[in-house]
Amino acid sequence: MSAVIDVALFTEVFVTLFVIMDPPGTVPVFLALTSRMTPRQRNRAARQAIVVAFGVIVVFAAFGQQLLTYMGISLPALQASGGLLLLFVALELLTGKAESPEPAKGGAVNVALVPLGTPLLAGPGAIVATMVFVQRGLTQGESLVSHWVAIALAVIAVHVCVYLAMRFANVIQRLLKESGVTLVTRIAGLLLAAIAVQMVATAVTEFVRAA
Repeated sequence: MSAVIDVALFTEVFVTLFVIMDPPGTVPVFLALTSRMTPRQRNRAARQAIVVAFGVIVVFAAFGQQLLTYMGISLPALQASGGLLLLFVALELLTGKAESPEPAKGGAVNVALVPLGTPLLAGPGAIVATMVFVQRGLTQGESLVSHWVAIALAVIAVHVCVYLAMRFANVIQRLLKESGVTLVTRIAGLLLAAIAVQMVATAVTEFVRAA
């Protein structure tokens, strides 16, 4: 009888998603996107972003392949669109446009949905990786239950790590002060732009290979 959880698979999924979602790396971007929010609004945005990211990954894990096939969308197309969206956000952070307006009513929800929840956290990389692990499990026979349990626990564990990183971003902001947060915002914009360009470049490469 198979074990309740496949420890090796749990470790593989956790490490893979941890590297892709990068909880420590989300802190500067999170601070940049929520720099005009109060600590309470920032905590709320962190919770909502985690719920959105988790929901998106679960939906794509369960129905992603069927959904993309039905709509005629390829994985490179999904990756390119996510990269372009992140590039737009990165340009706003670099030019300071993201800091100028005061948060509107419900603004925290918007930040949590896009770009924080998706495509920053639940981006093409995390979605595709989860879909690959799930597809692998469809051929596992009697170990299917332990396979799903391992994937589910790993996804939850990574999201907990991401939430803790964002939850304690308030402490980091108090240490950095306003000028420090502005500097972090510019650096985050640069890093986010690099991530976006890499996502688009990878998508273009995949398009060329498939041609």
